[in-house]
Amino acid sequence: MNADISSVEEYIASFPEEVQVLLQEVRSTIQQHAPAAVESISYGMPAYKLHGKPLVYFGGFKKHIGFYATPTGHSEFETELSSYKQGKGSVQFALDQPIPFALIGRIVDFRVMETLKKLK
Repeated sequence: MNADISSVEEYIASFPEEVQVLLQEVRSTIQQHAPAAVESISYGMPAYKLHGKPLVYFGGFKKHIGFYATPTGHSEFETELSSYKQGKGSVQFALDQPIPFALIGRIVDFRVMETLKKLK
């Protein structure tokens, strides 16, 4: 984790080119499904908040992309995520396998709806 990185552009640029392409696609997927989300760097990785509430995070690693949709995003999609390595509140998408961008989009949609519902 590089504490000097202050933007998502810098974060993505710090990875090898082939990983940058995947990270940019994750970023684009999140932005398409949560256009009102505010993008920042938090916990040393790209983070998205909606109305001040954490939505999702993602991070690049040597062999995978980590995706963090807080526990509810993972529990709601437990079946679809079951084939991926997981940790508490995280899922790992191996770099040598296709990244499930459509699934990421559906998880972001769920988190947006969940966040908006809590605001009402």
